[in-house]
Amino acid sequence: MAKRHALLLGCALTLLCANPVFSADRQTRKATADHRAANGASLDHSGKPRKGKASYYGRNFYKKKMADGTPMNPQSNAAASKTLPIGTTAKVTNLENGKSAVVEIKDRGPYVKDRIVDVTPKTADTLGLKKDGTAPVEVKPIAVPQPDGTVKADVKTP
Repeated sequence: MAKRHALLLGCALTLLCANPVFSADRQTRKATADHRAANGASLDHSGKPRKGKASYYGRNFYKKKMADGTPMNPQSNAAASKTLPIGTTAKVTNLENGKSAVVEIKDRGPYVKDRIVDVTPKTADTLGLKKDGTAPVEVKPIAVPQPDGTVKADVKTP
């Protein structure tokens, strides 16, 4: 019985190590995360603005790894999007009060219907959405990494 368990464990480890998601370097993990955009959504490299709801990361996400491999820092300008490529820089504007902030997409999410971006608590304070927890926003990409390695930056810096 012990030999059987050891053999099964050995097979499982071999499969895990052969899988590029588990053995890949950081750049490959980032690309894999981009290609597996949340909930099957395809990535949007167009740079077109989108409107929807924003929310912010709760305490349970502090220091957890984001899709780009870095720990979530509540004082950073990191954000999560289901459709924008990792590495995208975007201007998020609260449509209720006109406040805006520039964020960098480093994570996937939000995983709640009708929400298009999650921001850090610091950014939520800047946008004035921390009290209610969500707000209608416009997400306007500034610089969008393209599949060929170039960056589309045809939107003027805010």
